[in-house]
Amino acid sequence: MLRFADLTNLPAESNTFVGRESDVDELVQLMRVSRAVTLCGAGGIGKTRLALRLAARVAPVHACGVRLVELADLGEGEVRAQVAASLGLAGDPGTLIGGRRVLLLLDNCEPVIGECAELCRDLLGSCPGLTILATSREPLRVPGETVWRVPPLSIDGEGSEAVRLFAARAAAARPGFELTADTLPQVVTLCRALDGLPLAIELAAAMVRVLSVRQLVERVDDRFRLLAGGPRTAPARHRTLRAAVDWSYRLLSPQERVLLRRTTVFRAGWTLDLAERVCSGPGLPEEEVLPRLCDLVDKSLVALDGEIAGQARYRLLETVREYALEQLAESGEETELRHRHLMALAGMAAGFRRAVAPERRMSWPVVERYINLFDGLKAEVAAACDWSVSTGAPEAALAMLTDVRFLLTGCGRKLDVAERLDRLLALDAPRVPPALRGQATILRGELALTAGDREPGLRWVRAGLAACATAHDTYGVAAGLIVLAWLTGDQDMPARALDAARQSGDRVLESLAHSARAASALRQGRLREARRAYGEVLAINEELDNHVGRSSGHIGLGQVARETGDLAVAKLHYESALSLIGHIDARQQKVSGMAGLGGVALDQGDLTTARTMLTEALVLSRDAGLCCGIARRLEAWASLVTAEGDHRLGVLLIAASVALRGRQPDARTENVLRPARELLGDETVAVLWAEGAKMTADQAVSCALDGTRPDPPAAMFVPVVQESRLTAREREIAELVARGLSNRAIADELVISPATAARHVANILSKLGFSTRTQIAAWMIGSR
Repeated sequence: MLRFADLTNLPAESNTFVGRESDVDELVQLMRVSRAVTLCGAGGIGKTRLALRLAARVAPVHACGVRLVELADLGEGEVRAQVAASLGLAGDPGTLIGGRRVLLLLDNCEPVIGECAELCRDLLGSCPGLTILATSREPLRVPGETVWRVPPLSIDGEGSEAVRLFAARAAAARPGFELTADTLPQVVTLCRALDGLPLAIELAAAMVRVLSVRQLVERVDDRFRLLAGGPRTAPARHRTLRAAVDWSYRLLSPQERVLLRRTTVFRAGWTLDLAERVCSGPGLPEEEVLPRLCDLVDKSLVALDGEIAGQARYRLLETVREYALEQLAESGEETELRHRHLMALAGMAAGFRRAVAPERRMSWPVVERYINLFDGLKAEVAAACDWSVSTGAPEAALAMLTDVRFLLTGCGRKLDVAERLDRLLALDAPRVPPALRGQATILRGELALTAGDREPGLRWVRAGLAACATAHDTYGVAAGLIVLAWLTGDQDMPARALDAARQSGDRVLESLAHSARAASALRQGRLREARRAYGEVLAINEELDNHVGRSSGHIGLGQVARETGDLAVAKLHYESALSLIGHIDARQQKVSGMAGLGGVALDQGDLTTARTMLTEALVLSRDAGLCCGIARRLEAWASLVTAEGDHRLGVLLIAASVALRGRQPDARTENVLRPARELLGDETVAVLWAEGAKMTADQAVSCALDGTRPDPPAAMFVPVVQESRLTAREREIAELVARGLSNRAIADELVISPATAARHVANILSKLGFSTRTQIAAWMIGSR
């Protein structure tokens, strides 16, 4: 009769088992309820090591023992004999095991996956006490099997699994090695670049005997040469990183190899639709893409990585991608595939433009899907642009970007295309139609506006507008005038933009022109005009069922209501704006809505709510790279911390806001500075102002959120003239303006000439950033 000792052959662990503690605990529970568990994962993910640790943990409950069966080097027809040999007896494995309580650990099933599946099916059916634990690149697909995908090691700091593993193996390779404040971030970067693969991390850690951690990070892009020094006693497939990936690649079918190498054209991820458009072709018909993609997912070479717009998203581990890129280069297919990649994305962009075209009814669910799709494919758009630049053929990429201009600018996501658009426009490409070049140049100006670069933005927009006018492109002219209205603040420009938008027949452009007109009126204190214009924005976009446009209309009406002191109505508009865009990444609208609610709470004295909302708005602005948004949020934060009593921080933040926006201080600045001067004194405020004005956007955000201040300027006192500060005479005249006196009446009251009175009023307007006497009066009343 077989005894426990006879049937247990698990090897002793050669070194410390690091990480996977929660994985082992979960698997122990799983093996109590499942008779067949398969650990699946890419080569080098640590399946065998995890299986051995798990088998040792559950061994006591298998009275007749645990037996490891190595299958990596077998050929077809050898599996049953290998299992029988591992039991120490000859014959049929099912007969040998019978009713005994045994755990079989079948390691590396993939070379003989079909035969393994048949054997497991037979053994599980005839041996009621048997439990099978298998490791494989892909599931066995036998009845009752539970597939457990082995994840990469966690990579989130000093206590993470990947970092702990690297530190342990590095210390073994170079006694005395320890993580330091300098090397820890480098190790995290290295582990992340290696996808958290234990094999790659162990090979990298072994190299610290000859290289520093910094050198490893610098050379990780050439990982297959770098990580080529594994233990001589390890299986051949584990001695180098290339050998591990080679092992997996050799086991693929011809069509699987074709698809794997072609998916490397995607920089970060893809959907099935994209794979079918780009990767099908010679050797892989379109109808075979889905089944082969399923095979690669099963074999753990392609990872399922969430969803994009309701479609499954796929990606390659970077190590697998590096290997497959070599295969693509050798295939001679790369040029054609990259062109297909570009054209597929350009086709999707054209689909979005058709969805918002004026001649058809907009369907918000369709538009929403495009918004989320392109948001999830930003890296692919960037890759397509890079390919166009490298080939000197920018037309398709320029068309792609202009087709999705509303997604690049209107939704306020992080703007990663500006530099690429510069390179595309710089190409000497006579085939690019003048109207397309003009629209792309206007788009570049709009991106500059969003980033806060007003002067270059003006140059781009004017150049693009001239090109569109020469080409008689009414759409481009309207788009350019709208952006110009935002950039210049010219009172006549919004009306011109609105006329051009109406001539173009595009209702989306008409809505944007109304927005520009409303914003101009709001800045100049013409609140009734602003309310009417934002009402038009809302009405047009309700007709179009454009949730982003409706959100903008509500935000504008909220701003008007807040200016008039109707805080309840303002709050309703901001809440309506946010409710419309909950399922898309419309950063600008979300930031404006949350900032608006924070401002309302601040006006109501609810500082707790104000801090919560303004924090969310500031973090979103930072993460989206919205430089103008960061500056505006810092201004609101300055008001918040001033209300909380922290006048020093208030001065720092308002100074940073003014400097980042490149503007002169105004009435809002003075609302923060005046109480600070009264409490801290002019000299202290001047020093704080100088310190805040030197902060970068990131430094100012950190200062607001966690109080982190950069080193102060070298000079302890820097006299600063804040132009928003009214002289005693100007305050006197501002008080008379607040009483409703005309310039002549002011002159009579103060015994000065009407011209002098008019000059003082003009100076007050300039200093406070106002355009009407009504704004002066309101500010004076509010600051008493």
